[in-house]
Amino acid sequence: MKKFKGKIVFLLIIILTMFLVAGCNSEKDSSGDTSNYPNQSIKIIVPSSAGGGTDSTTRSLAAQAEKKLGQSIGILNKPGASGSVGMTEGANAKPDGYTLTMVFVELTMYKHLGLSPLTPDEFKPVAMINFDPAALTVRSDAPYNTLEEFIDYAREHPGEISVGNAGTGSIWHIAAVNLAQSANIKLNHVPYDGAAPAVTALVGGHIDAVTVSPAEVKAQLDAGNLKTLAVMAEQRSALIPEVPTFKESGIKAESIGTWRGIVVPKATPDKKVAILEEAFLAAAKEKEFQDFMKNNGLGIQLKNSQEFKKFITKNEEFFGEMIAELGLGQ
Repeated sequence: MKKFKGKIVFLLIIILTMFLVAGCNSEKDSSGDTSNYPNQSIKIIVPSSAGGGTDSTTRSLAAQAEKKLGQSIGILNKPGASGSVGMTEGANAKPDGYTLTMVFVELTMYKHLGLSPLTPDEFKPVAMINFDPAALTVRSDAPYNTLEEFIDYAREHPGEISVGNAGTGSIWHIAAVNLAQSANIKLNHVPYDGAAPAVTALVGGHIDAVTVSPAEVKAQLDAGNLKTLAVMAEQRSALIPEVPTFKESGIKAESIGTWRGIVVPKATPDKKVAILEEAFLAAAKEKEFQDFMKNNGLGIQLKNSQEFKKFITKNEEFFGEMIAELGLGQ
């Protein structure tokens, strides 16, 4: 009987030891020990529906990142409230390096617009992947062929040029306002339910211009129905490289456009962020991903974690001021 009790005690000691070891390993894993990271599958929350630009970009990128990290990467679509539903879930996820979120420019606007209390401070940036600038596009038969001529016409006809956008307070609305302020001209801003309807209205002659991304007008440019006068970015768009930037055209406007990047919850250990940063930046340079972005008219702009953080901060400050000026905050 004593021997039997002794065996039971021995087994209990072994089981307790196993739990303690497992607990220690778990604690090390969450505290930043990277000797065994990653050792399980990773999840990326996409705050938009499956099949869209953000979703397809994330899936293409993840396919290449899997090779770098040695683990499978699953995509979890969480659309809703202009992306804030999915981003909020990502911000509240366990900060262990296994739940990532693909965020976009609206993250820097939610609080200013009164749509959500979520701010970029809830995350640690990993890497910026994509940037698509606003492109001032008009009909091919418009009486102006350059940004300078467009501005001269607008000054001679104040408030007569109508510029379509993807909705009041959207990134493309703010881009048009930025143009008007930078050039000291008056434009008539016309909201639509998305960029596509605005482009359709432009082709149909219902408005005079749009300030949406090159990808959203490329088909009509190729068809000869539209022409782009300038892009609101630091560099020319690879999709329409013949079109100059605003700066090249003599206008010092802010670089405005939509962008996407990978982030993690703010308490994620820096060592794990560094591993993810290296993997995703390398993945974005792979030919398969580069070809995917090019074939879909999406621009690649890579920034490491620190560069991405500065970029986000600048965006948040700029959009905060712009939204306040427009009186769009709730």
